[in-house]
Amino acid sequence: MNYIFFILISVSIIAGICNHTLDKVVNSMLGACNTAVEVSLSLIGIMAFWLGIMRIAEKSGLVQKISQLLYPVMRFLFKDVKKDSPAIGDITMSVTANALGLTNAATPIGLKVMKELQEENPQKDKATDAMCMFLGMNTAGFQIIPATVIAILVGFGAKNPTDIILPTLIVTTISFVVAIITALILQKIWRKYD
Repeated sequence: MNYIFFILISVSIIAGICNHTLDKVVNSMLGACNTAVEVSLSLIGIMAFWLGIMRIAEKSGLVQKISQLLYPVMRFLFKDVKKDSPAIGDITMSVTANALGLTNAATPIGLKVMKELQEENPQKDKATDAMCMFLGMNTAGFQIIPATVIAILVGFGAKNPTDIILPTLIVTTISFVVAIITALILQKIWRKYD
């Protein structure tokens, strides 16, 4: 990724020199840096708010109740995970955090899930079906409340930042379902070759 950014910046500077617009290129870069800092600062507030809400939900037992509701679905999707494995609860927590738009909170949970699934993995050099399913679900990123996107829109001064909720819900639901179906299909295909 560093190489890509280096190439983009280098090409921009060279193009600015060739077109005698280097001052505009530099001003645009500095303006973008200012905007990035402003948006980052606006994200702090909303992320602190949602992380606080998530902590309250966790302490009050709401997350556990959601986990219990989702447990039969997770048990079906993650059949090869041991019944007493903490991974199922953590998978549910990760899905819940993503659904609430807390992708920053979901990342450490997701890493913990993968570590737990790897400990149960009999072939350490191959990903299990559960690992692939979780990766697909996590990558699809089902969201009910896209808190981070709303925060970015607020940071940029959008008049109606919550207008993004319905389109996000539709798109992430479709991608989430497609990820699950694809993982299930590929599990059956790969089993034929194992």
